[in-house]
Amino acid sequence: MERKRRSRGACIFCDLTYTRVGMQRHLAACPQRQTRLAQVDQQTGSVCLLFHLAVHAVSWPDYWLQLEARGDAELADLDFYLRAIWLECCEHLSEFSIGGMCFTSTSDYASGWKRDAEKGMNVQLQSVLSPGDTIRYRYDFGSTTELAIAVVDGRRGKPLSKNPIVLMARNAPLPAECMACGAPATFFCSECRIEENLSGLVCDIHAREHYHNDYGSPDPLVSSPRVGICGYTGPAEPPY
Repeated sequence: MERKRRSRGACIFCDLTYTRVGMQRHLAACPQRQTRLAQVDQQTGSVCLLFHLAVHAVSWPDYWLQLEARGDAELADLDFYLRAIWLECCEHLSEFSIGGMCFTSTSDYASGWKRDAEKGMNVQLQSVLSPGDTIRYRYDFGSTTELAIAVVDGRRGKPLSKNPIVLMARNAPLPAECMACGAPATFFCSECRIEENLSGLVCDIHAREHYHNDYGSPDPLVSSPRVGICGYTGPAEPPY
């Protein structure tokens, strides 16, 4: 049986490509990353705790991110980042599950909805995370997208950016074929997926003539595990 090929992505420091697990190992030893960290440590600024976070979609692990987050950033910052790069469609609720405690994206609950073991997300990462932890994150409690987040390690140093989170690597767009001709797909039709149980993937040519009264024209195909779920249309870009 042919072994399934795993998705690959490029390291931002050296541009070499690896699988999700391979990238996690590579970043720990990447010479160009170590050089960049040494350069930053020579600059002015404060030393802080930084976490290497490995993120993947639970139901579709070929979608993955390798992030570095400041320890003094809040869960709300990580929630914002994940929504922007992968998930946001209709301002759904979201939730981190850490050590038996749930941290939700809002304190405005319907009467009787909030559970006793729930808190908001204005909590610093360094107060709830430790290297070796694996936590769960859910976006949308109806059509849920669930992510696993591993705290690979922590280091003390000066951050690479003034922003709370740095993207170190992510999967390259997954190969996809047009359902009409087999050419590389560049657009996605939600109605075909939801109403007709088809892949909904179409190429540039077939997207021009593809239209539904209810859903309209196909949307650009973006690199996100949320494609085809609820009202998600992208753009699947980092917020900074």
